[in-house]
Amino acid sequence: MRVTVETSAARHTGDRKEQQDRVTVLTHPSHPGALLIALADGMGGHSGGAMAAEQVILSARQNFESFTPATEQPGQLLDSVVRDAHSAIRLSRFTSEQDPHSTIVVFLLYRGKAYWAHCGDSRLYHFRAGKTLLRTRDHSLVGELQRRGSLSEKEALRHPQRNVLITCLGSDRAPHIEHGACEHVRAGDDFLICSDGLWHYFGNDELAGVLANQPAAQAAQCLLELARTRANGHGDNLSLAVVKFVPARD
Repeated sequence: MRVTVETSAARHTGDRKEQQDRVTVLTHPSHPGALLIALADGMGGHSGGAMAAEQVILSARQNFESFTPATEQPGQLLDSVVRDAHSAIRLSRFTSEQDPHSTIVVFLLYRGKAYWAHCGDSRLYHFRAGKTLLRTRDHSLVGELQRRGSLSEKEALRHPQRNVLITCLGSDRAPHIEHGACEHVRAGDDFLICSDGLWHYFGNDELAGVLANQPAAQAAQCLLELARTRANGHGDNLSLAVVKFVPARD
């Protein structure tokens, strides 16, 4: 079965004064079908978070444009995006008065395979036919407590230190990069990349259902509007990208 790809990205400032999330969807200039998505949730005070997130997007664009599959493996590309963004954010501390940091999720589609890497608590979800196959691990204090069995999902959402990250871009330590891959994507596969300003308001099953039952653009808008409603005037910046694999129309 031939498959086509639908993508859509969206973001909202929420109830904050400044938008410090960034998301981009890129196609390769010389490799048809190659697609890269990068999402960043910046942190670091006024303008610092936005600057950090911009460095993520710049690193993604520069590395993807120079990607040469004949000599570079997908994992190497993803590592380069993360490490170059980390270095650029670190350098920006010397030219500004901020202490910028950022999360990152970077997703590559190439030759029918999907690859991703992340650092921080922005997430990637992989759904298939409305069922959750995978959700990336949050590199956060509450995420670690959950993995140890010390916190439930509901308790983690209310924990006073839920925003404390144990690794991110721009910190003194090198970022911990976690990788994943799907060796064969097929019709019915959906991917969601999003910041915590979105995923905070949804369980896995609800996200899977929204993506399974709507085209990419409508699903992205639906999730954004639901998150804004549930934030009830106290919402963080939010950003998301949707990737859907659907049967090709003959």
